[in-house]
Amino acid sequence: MNTASGKRFALMFSAMVFSLFVAASAAQAAELPDFTLLVEKNAPAIVNVRATTTAKVNPHAQMPGSDQQQDIPEIFRRFFGPIPRGQQPGGERQSAGSGFIISSDGYILTNNHVVDGADQVTVRLSDRRELDAKVIGTDEQTDIALLKIDANKLPVVTIGDSSLLKPGQWVVAVGSPFGMDHTVTHGIVSAVGRGYDRSQQYVPFIQTDVPINPGNSGGPLFNLDGQVVGINSQIFSNTGGYMGVSFAIPISVAMNTMKQLKEKGHVSRGMIGVQIQNVDRDSAKALGLPRSGGALVNNVSVDSAADKAGVKVGDVILAFDGSEVVSSSDLPPLVGLTPPGTKSKLTVFRNGKTMDIPITVGELPQDAATVASAKPKPQASNKLGIVVDDLTADQRKQAGLKDQGVVITRIDGMAARRAALQPGDVVLMVGRKSIDSASAFNAAVKQLKDGDSVMLLIRRNDVTSFVALNVPAADSEQ
Repeated sequence: MNTASGKRFALMFSAMVFSLFVAASAAQAAELPDFTLLVEKNAPAIVNVRATTTAKVNPHAQMPGSDQQQDIPEIFRRFFGPIPRGQQPGGERQSAGSGFIISSDGYILTNNHVVDGADQVTVRLSDRRELDAKVIGTDEQTDIALLKIDANKLPVVTIGDSSLLKPGQWVVAVGSPFGMDHTVTHGIVSAVGRGYDRSQQYVPFIQTDVPINPGNSGGPLFNLDGQVVGINSQIFSNTGGYMGVSFAIPISVAMNTMKQLKEKGHVSRGMIGVQIQNVDRDSAKALGLPRSGGALVNNVSVDSAADKAGVKVGDVILAFDGSEVVSSSDLPPLVGLTPPGTKSKLTVFRNGKTMDIPITVGELPQDAATVASAKPKPQASNKLGIVVDDLTADQRKQAGLKDQGVVITRIDGMAARRAALQPGDVVLMVGRKSIDSASAFNAAVKQLKDGDSVMLLIRRNDVTSFVALNVPAADSEQ
């Protein structure tokens, strides 16, 4: 091949490779979703929400220009609009968020924290009209607020089914970050059923990587069919800005809350009356579970639905009405969303067997029990390295205990220290054996074999939980 032919061949080959690259890029681009129609259809139903609060005069208020948001937690920040600098103590404070119209006669959903404590709420529509809104009701547990504006024939969003969401699906957020209305961002569902915020334990959050910033709060999260599947609520951040982890309230939870707020002004939730904790590897070994998972029952309230159904301390709840309980955070949303009085079914693991227990769901009350700690005298140690003493009559009465429990007075064992046990903790059970005296505790511990795993039921202040310990060998350091 001469030089001229070689050059022509090289040029032809380069052109062919470039054409293939362009074709591949075009094909890849064609597979990416286009959100244009979705946004055009739904944007008219998305609103800006502005809440005005008259601050009370505080002699210790910060001076203008200081960082007035320093008390906001650094890790979990919700999306209030920034407080204007130069605001005088006793003046007005404004917070901004987003919302969306769910009915043509003016009902709007947003977040509770956007309008919480506001003296006036104003809604700006897509046609730039600004209307005063009435707060029909709010629910702090789900962070939902229902608003009403005096208008008719309004555009509305389409409500989807959040239970169909799966990790990896495309989602789109539309809102007003930093006051910039109808800003569109997109991403994918990172996880579903995320229970990370104990103040909202009845919400199985949708986790996404959609860019969310202050002002997006209360705005809708859409699937590719243009249906609302969530309400943007929180971000995980140590800077206050977007870091790739955002959380949305499932629309199924929001609509359930909305319906109750509209009909009766408050939200009723199911409750079965148990305290629960996660089952880790050591706990699973001690309980005889084939793998970690489920919700370990560490307390059953007297006369509660669980008590009446026969649920026992030490049971591991594996499912509720057929829905698997992978971790303890899965159970509260399942029960909370069940109407009180519903006949349901618990699947539990007890003494090496799995069984179904019928249960009638009760209603969540507002009060909470209190438990006191104790001050005892020292006794002899044992193979767990835990020194205990009997509770006095006054201590039992104060802690609400009848004939159960001994108090830890000293920790000598390394395993107990690693488990974070401490003097003042009350031991209620060793394994499945109830303990009513120091001698009973030491007798139960004496029966344990070296290398065994044992579950201790511990009460500290007002919290009862199981702690798994490995029994050290006789010649090992406690």
